[in-house]
Amino acid sequence: MKFEDYASHDGLGLAELIARKQVSAPEVLEAAITRAESVNPKLNAIIIPMHELARERAKQSLSGPFAGVPFLTKDLFQEYAGVQTAYGCKGLKAANYLAPFTAEITARWLKAGAVIFGRTNTPEFGAKGITEPDAWGPTRNPWNLDHVPGGSSGGSASAVAAGIVPMAGANDGGGSIRIPAAHCGLFGIKPGRGRTPWGPAMSEAMHGAAMNHVVSRSVRDSAAMLDATHGSEPGSLCHLAPPERPYLEEVMREPGRLRIGFSVKSPIGTEVDPEAAKAVTDAAKLLESLGHHVEEAEPVINGMQLAKDFVVMWFAQCAATVRQVKAQTGCGNEGFELDTLAMAAFGNASTAPEYVEGYLRWSEYTRQLAEFHQKYDLWLSPTLARPPARVGQIATPHWQHVAMKILLTLGLSRVILKSGMIEQMVRENLKWVPFTQLGNLTGTPAMSVPLHWTASGLPLGVQFVAAHGGEGLLFRLAGQLERAKPWFDKRPPV
Repeated sequence: MKFEDYASHDGLGLAELIARKQVSAPEVLEAAITRAESVNPKLNAIIIPMHELARERAKQSLSGPFAGVPFLTKDLFQEYAGVQTAYGCKGLKAANYLAPFTAEITARWLKAGAVIFGRTNTPEFGAKGITEPDAWGPTRNPWNLDHVPGGSSGGSASAVAAGIVPMAGANDGGGSIRIPAAHCGLFGIKPGRGRTPWGPAMSEAMHGAAMNHVVSRSVRDSAAMLDATHGSEPGSLCHLAPPERPYLEEVMREPGRLRIGFSVKSPIGTEVDPEAAKAVTDAAKLLESLGHHVEEAEPVINGMQLAKDFVVMWFAQCAATVRQVKAQTGCGNEGFELDTLAMAAFGNASTAPEYVEGYLRWSEYTRQLAEFHQKYDLWLSPTLARPPARVGQIATPHWQHVAMKILLTLGLSRVILKSGMIEQMVRENLKWVPFTQLGNLTGTPAMSVPLHWTASGLPLGVQFVAAHGGEGLLFRLAGQLERAKPWFDKRPPV
C-alpha cells in the first residue's frame, strides 16, 4: 500500500478497505511501519517499537470498528503487558521496566481491532506541556521541525500529524490531549470525568482530572473510538449515564443554534499572542456564519487560584510518583530530571490540609462553570496562549537549575512555598497554556479544534468547553466545523 493511499484515509476508512478485502491488515501495517521508519528519525515520536507483536496480531482475524488499523499508545499509563514502559522517566528506562498488565484502555483499543505497533514519547510523568524528556530526547513538530508538538501527548500528536497513524493514544490531566492537538493541527477531545477507564492500576487519576482518549485527524475517528472505549469497569467510582446515541452518529447531526461565550483573556493575567486571539475571533465569525449566537463572555472564576490549586495537586502527584518509582526500581535521585525532583520537593513541602483545601475548591469552580453553562452552551477560548514554541525554548534555564540544586540541598521548598513565589511559578509555567486546566479540575469535557494556522504556517487550535455530559454536543459542533472548514487534507512538510 502506497503512503498516499494510506494517508488519504482516516482510521474508519482504512478499516472499511480491510473489511472489503481491498487491502489486508498486514499490508496496512507495513505502510504504517514504512512511514514511521521514514520520518521518525526526524521526529522522535515513537520511542518503543512493537513491530513484531503488531505483525503477529495483523495476521489474526480481527473484529471491531478499527479492525486491522495501525495504532500507537502513549508511554504513560497505557500499558501493554510485557512491553517496556518508561513514563518518560530515566529510572524506569534504565531498569527496562516491563508492564505486568495491559491497561483497560489499551484492552478496549485492542477489542476495537487496533493493531498497536509502538509507544510514543512523553515528558517525564507527563508533567510538562512540552515533550523533551532527558530519557528519550525531544519530539519535534512535523509542521516545523524547529518547533515543539506540545505535550504531554506530544509523541502521539507528532506521529498522527506526520501520517504515521490516523490516530493515537493520548491522555489529559491538564490539557495533554488538547495542547498537542492544537500544536499539530489535529482534533482532540478530553472526555468528561469517569467517561473512559483507568484500571486495573487505579480507579481514577488525579481525582478524576485526568482522562484517557486519542488525538486524531478526523472527528469521526475520535467519536467512534470513544464509542468503543467509554463505560465503567470493575472498581469504577461512578457509573455515568450512557450517551443518548452513539458519538459517531452525533458527528453527522446538526448541533442546532448554540449560545457560545468566548474570551481571549488569559485566566491568570498573562499575555495572549495576537495569533491566538485571532484564532478565537475568526472561529467566532465562522460560528456566527453557521447560525450560532456568539458573544464575549467567560466563567466567573478566580483563574489564578484555580491555577495554584492545580499546581499544588500536580506537585503532590509528582512527589508520590517519584516515591513509587524509587521503591519499584531502587533508583535514587539520578533516575529523575532535576525539574521533576523540584516539583516533587514542592509536593512534599505542601501540607495535607493545604492540599485538601485546594481540592475542596474544585467544587466551587465546578459550580461556577455550571452557572456559566446555564446561560451558554459552550465556552470558546484559545487552546494555547501562544503559537508553538521552538524546541528548547521552554526548557528550564541553567540559572534556575543551579537554584533548584541549592534549594534541594538546603531543603528550602517549604520556605519558597510560603514566600508567595508559587504565584510567580504558576505564571511562568502556565503562561503558554493557561486555558486548559479548567476542564480538568471541573471534570467537564473539552475539545481543541484545528481551525487556525499562523502566518508562519504553524497550527493553533481553539478550545470549546461543554457542561458535564456534553461530549455529544461537542462532537456535533466539531462535525459541523469540520464540514465548514475542513482540515483533514492539510499536510505538514514532513
